[in-house]
Amino acid sequence: MYKIKSGKDEIVYLLTKVIEKYEQQTGHEIIQNTNRKNYEVIGIVLSDISNQLPQVWQTYGTDSYEIETNINNQTYPYRKYDITGGQIKDALNGAVSNPRPFLIDACYIFLYGVGRKIFEQNPLDENLLIPNPAAHTSPISSTTIDTTATKVTTAMHSKLAVKVLCAIVTVLVGIIILLLLNQSKIKGNWYSIKADMNILPYKPNQAEIDSLEGIWLCYTGSPQARISDPTRYHKVVSNLIEIQYKNGYFTYNRYGASFNHIGYVQFESAGIISVYSRIKSTVSKTESPRHSLINLNSGKDYLTAISASWNFDIGDKNKIIGIREIYIKVGKGGKLDEVINAIENASCKCKIIRWQQSDTVTQSFYLKNELLDSIPYTDIKSLINESSILPSVPNDKLLIYTDTALKAQ
Repeated sequence: MYKIKSGKDEIVYLLTKVIEKYEQQTGHEIIQNTNRKNYEVIGIVLSDISNQLPQVWQTYGTDSYEIETNINNQTYPYRKYDITGGQIKDALNGAVSNPRPFLIDACYIFLYGVGRKIFEQNPLDENLLIPNPAAHTSPISSTTIDTTATKVTTAMHSKLAVKVLCAIVTVLVGIIILLLLNQSKIKGNWYSIKADMNILPYKPNQAEIDSLEGIWLCYTGSPQARISDPTRYHKVVSNLIEIQYKNGYFTYNRYGASFNHIGYVQFESAGIISVYSRIKSTVSKTESPRHSLINLNSGKDYLTAISASWNFDIGDKNKIIGIREIYIKVGKGGKLDEVINAIENASCKCKIIRWQQSDTVTQSFYLKNELLDSIPYTDIKSLINESSILPSVPNDKLLIYTDTALKAQ
């Protein structure tokens, strides 16, 4: 009978394995000396796990952890369950005899995909086991030999059955161990990808989720940069966007006058979000990817997005631009449906999106290219006029800054 190592012996072994695994996955060598900054990258990887424990402790099989209540400092290394480079260095060098539980659980999850509590029930690494001194091997009892043929035959059959059963159990245990190891490898790869690509660096609270989730109207001046349109002067287009919370991030569905976008939104820090989207199509490739950065603490009835976008023109004329966009929240809940093959489509020459707010309340949005001066929000017009667009390469023919073209229509 065995039990799991604890204290200094356990954490030294775990951190040694964590560093080995990190170096194998990333190709980045950790210089193990007295400089605590050398261990900070390991502290960040483990902190990404430990700070999720209050929400996912049941999933990974750990003891419960108290939820962070301080929302002021939500960046490394100031969060409740952050692990610093200095703590890693001290524990690895055997200077910590009673390591913090969340450090131990983070190591187990990174290495084996489960917390210490579950690992103890089904150990996957014999190097973490020590013999239990209290356990004793039971003496082997002698077998009385019976001279009758019936008892000999029965004993032989029983031994054969035991051998077959042991063989089956061994195979099943081997399969389970392989599955658990594979799962651990997959989770370890995910944590590495998440750290490298800065995926879900911040967990929003309920108030932040409520402020972002819902239906938004978005105005963008991209038609002003569309060279194929000679009447593009002073034009904008409205989009209708549905943002929904999902497992730490938000799905992003954007309905435009000509085409739709899909993507996701994530909090980068308190009040700061990034929007990543692409044209929605039936092909697997990414078409016209666009990125936006938005400060939610604007103090106004609208939000201003700074976006790396496109003019969404035809073929080679489709150029990358920097652009300002305006987001206005119109509500929350309900369902969006596109109106297709209706008389309304022909009469308005636009895309119609119907927002079914409830069984009795419906609102329709008419999405089309229109003159900037025709939109009802006076305050935002100067934010999305021709001056708000930045071509990736200076181009005098891209933007029109006078009303000459408008008067010529």
